[in-house]
Amino acid sequence: MGAQLRVYRRRIRSVQATKKITKAMELIASSRIIKAQGRLNASMPYLTQLLDAISAAASHATDVSKHPLTSAAHSQVRAAVLVVTADRGLAGAYSSNAIKEAEGLTRTLNDKGLEVVPYVVGRKGVGFYKFRGRAMGGEYIGFSDQPTYDDARRIGADLLQRFLEPTESGGVDEIHVVYTQFKNMAQQESRVRRILPLEVVDEVVDTSNEDTTPFPLYEFEPGPEAVLDALLPRYVDHAVYNALLMSAASEHAARRRAMKSATDNAEELIRTLTRQANQARQAEITQEISEIVGGADALSSA
Repeated sequence: MGAQLRVYRRRIRSVQATKKITKAMELIASSRIIKAQGRLNASMPYLTQLLDAISAAASHATDVSKHPLTSAAHSQVRAAVLVVTADRGLAGAYSSNAIKEAEGLTRTLNDKGLEVVPYVVGRKGVGFYKFRGRAMGGEYIGFSDQPTYDDARRIGADLLQRFLEPTESGGVDEIHVVYTQFKNMAQQESRVRRILPLEVVDEVVDTSNEDTTPFPLYEFEPGPEAVLDALLPRYVDHAVYNALLMSAASEHAARRRAMKSATDNAEELIRTLTRQANQARQAEITQEISEIVGGADALSSA
C-alpha cells in the first residue's frame, strides 16, 4: 500500500508541473492574440485604399486584361500554392487543417491538369512536405506567430518572380494562398484565396443610395498603366501579409484553446489521482489498525 501511495503522489506532482506549463502558455497566447488582432486591424485601411487605387487605375487603363498580372494564360501548366502553417505545435488542429485544405486544393488543381508547386510557411508544413519527399518552391520558417511586412515582401517577391517567368522555364500560371481566417476567439477556418492572376470585374455602383461611398477621383501621372504596374506588386505583398496576420491570430487562438483544454484535463486528472491516493491511504490506515488489533488479541490470548 505504501508503494502505491507514493506512485499516486509522484503522478500528482508530475501533472501539477504540466498544468503550470499549460496555464502559462494559455496566458501567453491570450496576450498575443490581442497584439495580433491589433496588427491585423491596423493593416486593413491600407489594403482598402490600395484596392480602391487599383480599381481606379484599372478603370482608366486602356486594356487592363492584357496586363501580365491580370491576364490568364491560355494553356495553364503550373500553379503555386502558398501554405501558411505554424512553427510550433501545441495549437490543436491549426496546422493540420491548413495542410488538409492545401491537399484538397492540390487534388483539385491536379484534376485540371495543373502541376502544383508548394511554398510553405512554418516548420509544421515544411516537415510535412519533407517527410513525404515532395519538392518545395520555397520554405519560410521562424516568424509564423509574429510576421512582419518584410517577411511578406520576401515571400511576395519570390511568388511574383515565379509568376512572371515563362512557363517553359518553370514559371507558374496561378498563385493561391491557403491560410486560416480568424473569425473570433473560438472559430477559425482554413481558406483558399487566388491572388494571381488578379480578376478584374466590371461593376455598376448605384450612386443614388446614400450609404454608397463615393468613388475617389485620382489623377494619374505619368498614366494609369504605369500606376497599375507599380500598385499590383504591392497588392501581392499586402495580400500575403494579410494572410500571414490572419493565420498568426488564428494560431494564437488555437493554441490558447488547446492549452485551456489541457489545463482543464490536468485539473480533472489531479482530482482523480487525489481521490485514488486518499483511498489508498485509507486502506493503508485500515490495514495498520487491523494488524494492531490482531496483535493485541494475540497477546491477550497468550
